[in-house]
Amino acid sequence: MHTTALAVFCVFFLLVTVAGFWAARWRRPAAGIASLEEWGLAGRSFGTWITWFLIGGDLYTAYTVIAVPGALYGAGAMGFFAVPYAIIAYPYMMVVLPRLWRVCHRHGYVTFADFVSGRYGNRWLTVAIALTGVLALMPYIALQLVGMKVVIQSMGLQGEWPLAVAFIILAAYTYSSGLRAPAVIAIVKDLMLYIMVLAALIIIPIQLGGYSHVFSLANQALATHQPPATIYLKPGQFLGYSTLAIGSALALMLYPHTATAVLSAKSANVVRRNAAMLPAYSFLLGLIALLGYLALAAGIETTNTSSAVPLLFLKSFPEWFAGFCLAAVAIGALVPAAIMSIAASNLFTRNLYGEFAGRKMQPHEESAMAKIVSLVVKFGALAFVLWLPTPYAINMQLLGGIWMCQLVPTIVFGVFTRWFHPWALLAGWAAGMASGTAMAASLSLKSSVYPLHLPAWLGGTWAMYAAVPALLLNLALSAVLTLLFRALKLNSDSDCTDASAYVG
Repeated sequence: MHTTALAVFCVFFLLVTVAGFWAARWRRPAAGIASLEEWGLAGRSFGTWITWFLIGGDLYTAYTVIAVPGALYGAGAMGFFAVPYAIIAYPYMMVVLPRLWRVCHRHGYVTFADFVSGRYGNRWLTVAIALTGVLALMPYIALQLVGMKVVIQSMGLQGEWPLAVAFIILAAYTYSSGLRAPAVIAIVKDLMLYIMVLAALIIIPIQLGGYSHVFSLANQALATHQPPATIYLKPGQFLGYSTLAIGSALALMLYPHTATAVLSAKSANVVRRNAAMLPAYSFLLGLIALLGYLALAAGIETTNTSSAVPLLFLKSFPEWFAGFCLAAVAIGALVPAAIMSIAASNLFTRNLYGEFAGRKMQPHEESAMAKIVSLVVKFGALAFVLWLPTPYAINMQLLGGIWMCQLVPTIVFGVFTRWFHPWALLAGWAAGMASGTAMAASLSLKSSVYPLHLPAWLGGTWAMYAAVPALLLNLALSAVLTLLFRALKLNSDSDCTDASAYVG
């Protein structure tokens, strides 16, 4: 039991708990948090800096701090794909999301599925988009719990009750404060995270004899792994690496929790400024990834790559500072888990239940339902982690990115053109979902890099991220069926969005 580290951890956890409950009073309107827009989007009131902390806290999660270094610890350079994909994501964000924000703000849309409903007027396409988002979020929330569980166990606290208590507290202040709670906590979390990473990357390399020695020791350690790995990419990994980066970037900005954070901004210019400023987090991510090599160089030995970073902190730092670092990682689980549960409840309330309710729900009814659903989502994720093996959550998360990529034709293309027929988009979505899931399942969900076998004249076998060929199939089928349906003069439903919202 690391008593000092645990005590420091508890102090900071108590701090963010108080902040979470206090957030219910922060920027609270006179009418209270009695609508889905107030509870689930904080009244679309966040300026540049709050949005920056919120999106950063949303995208750079506890599992990012645990899994990205863990990937380098276990597989070497291939794990660095997370850095270029974050770099690719922000120009894409600059082009797509301000326009989406304008349309959603103009029409009072709370989710991207709301946008799909207005743009295409097709109930089943809307349900498909919403269901994809909810399915992709569940294992993602569970992974935040996995990160927190690893941190708690590294301090010697065994059993499932500490994780359950932490999540009950999270559920309570999210219920009362909505999106305001993770927004406040994100500020604390990100400041702690920067201190943690900068300290680790200055102090630990000094202890180990400098970065040259660190890379040398890491390369030697990776050579003993099964299969052997290196700190350099092998030629056969180039395509898998690049398609992982591109596909993950496409998926990242379509996740419901990203949509929730973006739509909480008070203007399209706030979204643009964040697209320009968020690459600072990409720099941080590159530094975080190096922790995996530091763990190898420090002689950390574990079969669970997720525990490499916590063990590194406990070995390299005084216990009080190790407790601070582990608290930063655990708090990093609270922010995205809260936003993800809010995003899932928004989707269920508006686009699953709401599509079949038979009447338009009143604002206070939507808010009340979303609060209840957010609790169900959180406790569902908690049950997932407590009663199923951890690899299940990790493997299911591999599918999440593949699934979210299949929303590109409907949402990203839909922001710029109404050319695609909604029924063609639905067929393309189904084909992409089925093929992507089948490719991942054929690998027993242990990898998302699929060896695509093509004729010799097309290059033979191409090992690439399964989301990419699935998306290409999705796009091709959507385009062909659109041409067919238009030739048959099949009704394409109505576009209820304001054309002027797409300009500017």
